Amino acid sequence: MRLSQVDLNLFIVFDTIYTERNLTRAADVLFITQPAVSNALNRLRNTFNDPLFVRTPQGMAPTPLAENIVGPVREALQLLTTSVQEADVFDPAVAEKTFNFSMNDEAEALLLPSLMELLQQQAPGVGVTSYHVGRGDLPTELASGKLDFAIDAPLITDANLRHARLLAAEYVCLVRPDHPGVGNRLTLDQYLALDHLHISSRPTGPGHVDLALNRLGHRRKVQVRVRHYLVAPLIALRTDMALTAPRRVAMESPLKILELPFDVPSLEWHVYWHKSADRDQANRWMRQLLLDLVHEKN
Repeated sequence: MRLSQVDLNLFIVFDTIYTERNLTRAADVLFITQPAVSNALNRLRNTFNDPLFVRTPQGMAPTPLAENIVGPVREALQLLTTSVQEADVFDPAVAEKTFNFSMNDEAEALLLPSLMELLQQQAPGVGVTSYHVGRGDLPTELASGKLDFAIDAPLITDANLRHARLLAAEYVCLVRPDHPGVGNRLTLDQYLALDHLHISSRPTGPGHVDLALNRLGHRRKVQVRVRHYLVAPLIALRTDMALTAPRRVAMESPLKILELPFDVPSLEWHVYWHKSADRDQANRWMRQLLLDLVHEKN
């Protein structure tokens, strides 16, 4: 049986089941019903005279035949996708489109204000949806098209993803302008004597700044741990606590900015996308917009 003799839509269902290992999740990704997915799978089974996927406690496991054909199936889908994308013309001035991003709160604070300002000027019909997806789920979400981009640290190694360096977050210390114990310079002893705000999506564990201090044999006293950058500056404005945050975020705050009295490696942020979107005109436009945006601010 040649792959060219199979309905293209069945190829798409096959690839999604292979990726998700679950018929219900495959239906959600494809925006169709589970019976429709089951029907497509049955047609494929009849075509290839093979079960293709078998139920196991871990999900739908591919048979040896499914493992053999998944490569050619994906190559065929990629070839068609690339052909369509190259022919498509994206005009941001008149486009009506929403890009889906995965970002944590810090990345949102660093990028979204400037990005949305630029979009209103250049592409008023283009919107952004931002929510956080766990690092382990990003390859699947990008492959399925649920996500267009992910902004994350350069720690993702999936071969199907492309990425480019966006920016490096340099950290500074922030205190309220009339802080009684801090002048215009900050010593290490003063920093360690302060109570600190720490922003993290995790309930426990050290952050980037704490790791730098630990390497020097020091620890800071974290008085408050919060998840979001919105509330932390408000707390610092009304208390004597210190907030250590990226300089780009600090510049938008009424808090006093002080250089850190110890070295903290800059935290890099990369933009990730799936290789299938490499030549998509809309995806390429947004990628370039992001790169131009952050380079202008450097």
